[in-house]
Amino acid sequence: MSTVEIVVRLGLATLVGAALGLNRELHGKATGVRTLGLVGLGAALAVMAATATGDIAAPSRVMQGIVTGIGFLGAGVILRPAGGDRVRGLTTAACTWLTAAFGIACAVSEWRFVLVSLVLAFAVLVLGGPAEKILRRWLGEPPEP
Repeated sequence: MSTVEIVVRLGLATLVGAALGLNRELHGKATGVRTLGLVGLGAALAVMAATATGDIAAPSRVMQGIVTGIGFLGAGVILRPAGGDRVRGLTTAACTWLTAAFGIACAVSEWRFVLVSLVLAFAVLVLGGPAEKILRRWLGEPPEP
């Protein structure tokens, strides 16, 4: 693998993660540009390093470990206030998990997957909140605080 290809794969994994982090940051969440940029970079680096070993099964094992292990990082941003019913941080935790998947996709050069998934992720992040509010109004449910 050429140095240019390494830079492209790792750079795009970092940029995609940072883009998701920017959305979280603009919404006042603790997980932002730096955290999700590093998650994307770390996932891509781990897969690429495993690929470089020459063991054809190693990347698959690393990907499984990333997808499983990133849940612990995501769990750290999920909060439920004492005495409250509302759970906070689920979208940010999902972004953390998704960023790891983006890192994996960048590491294996699946650019179409990255592009389509990034568009869909931003559609969900940008349009999801307003769509939920409209649905709640239509269904007669009280708005969330």
